Amino acid sequence: MKQKNHQSTSRAIGRRDFIKRTAGWSLAAAAFPAIIPGSALGADGATAPSERLTLGFVGMGKQMGGHLDTFLRRPSCQIVALCDVEAKRLKLRQEKANAHYAKRDDKPGYNGVAAYGDFREIAGRDDIDAVVIATPDHWHTLVSIAMIESGKDVYCEKPLTLTINGGKALVRATRAYGRVFQTGSQQRSSREFRIACELVRNGRIGKVHTVHVNVGGPPAECYLPAEPVPDGLDWNFWLGPAPFRPYNSDIAPGLDFDGWPNFRAYRDYSGGGMTDWGAHHFDIAQWGLGMDESGPVEILPPGDGLEFLTYKYANGVVMYHGGARGKAGVEFIGDKGKVWVNRGYLETDPAGLENEPIRPDEIHLYESPGHHDDWLDCIKTRSRPICDVAIGHRSATVCHLGNIAYWIKRPLGWDPAKEVFVTSAGEPDVDGNRLLQRPMRAPWKLT
Repeated sequence: MKQKNHQSTSRAIGRRDFIKRTAGWSLAAAAFPAIIPGSALGADGATAPSERLTLGFVGMGKQMGGHLDTFLRRPSCQIVALCDVEAKRLKLRQEKANAHYAKRDDKPGYNGVAAYGDFREIAGRDDIDAVVIATPDHWHTLVSIAMIESGKDVYCEKPLTLTINGGKALVRATRAYGRVFQTGSQQRSSREFRIACELVRNGRIGKVHTVHVNVGGPPAECYLPAEPVPDGLDWNFWLGPAPFRPYNSDIAPGLDFDGWPNFRAYRDYSGGGMTDWGAHHFDIAQWGLGMDESGPVEILPPGDGLEFLTYKYANGVVMYHGGARGKAGVEFIGDKGKVWVNRGYLETDPAGLENEPIRPDEIHLYESPGHHDDWLDCIKTRSRPICDVAIGHRSATVCHLGNIAYWIKRPLGWDPAKEVFVTSAGEPDVDGNRLLQRPMRAPWKLT
């Protein structure tokens, strides 16, 4: 039986037909300049301008560079707006996008890609169909909800949220407004991870009892010294809902820095390695265990004889943060064998399990055409993509639960149905539940 990610698939309709049917969501057709080449008019099988999905982009850092390149190559899309709080980076991305379309459409001087310093400018445009978000993590929820409420579909980078309650709010908004939402945990669209999870779900290693997930640990508090704010950076807007602190280049490096920004190391902006790579590998663990709509029921920090942070599931499976032979990735252990998977690598014990075909009557997991293309396809069909918002939220929740256990330093009970911490007596765990959300710096708030 082929699983389509527990989604309700509606009849595929034309994009403009869909827009007309959902006028209350204000997804108006985009107006493009007249383009002369026949390919731009829809000849030779190309997508006509009136049928292209119009895209906005928010957060133009290093991660967005790959997304920008990908969507510029998609003839079914037209990028019309970019946003960032760093003016120099924004200008470079804008020039790149405009130059691409000028060359593609033989239109020198093309200037149809707008640039904004405030994401609300993109939310306010009713000619934008969908938005790609790659801001720092502490902005994901607010920016995503603004786009959802303005009638736009969303692709948002992982980790999906900074807090568990932020994820719950994001799921509610997505469902209330009927949006298509793809979480950027792209490993679900990679063949080796799908095969690994199909092997586990179909009992090829027997009854699974243990999972190891090797990723980094929790974030640190930020005590970095103050540095001058670079020209062109709106540092106050970069911080947004996070507590105010002076600028430091380790958090948001300038354009001359060739590596990755380190904001994920600090608690005010992210969840450390637990939510960075954890949003990928705990996501695969959840998929392999068939827990996309649920999660663990108990989380135990290291100590009292436990070497690793430990998650316990209601079905008896135990998952450890660490211990998979010192390697990154995910290791599933059953009573008849093992499966270990990482990017570009799949190993089984007994060897060769990955070559055994999955029978027609067995579980066939969602086979994605690629993470970006899956999102685009689902926008057209109004289906839920492979890493729908609820899945991204549940996977991020596992990461957040681990961090909270590290911070509180005691065992925690978790009710995955109600999504609250509970005591052994079933009462609310007040200390744990305080950490389901965080205060936001005014004027930012979740409505």
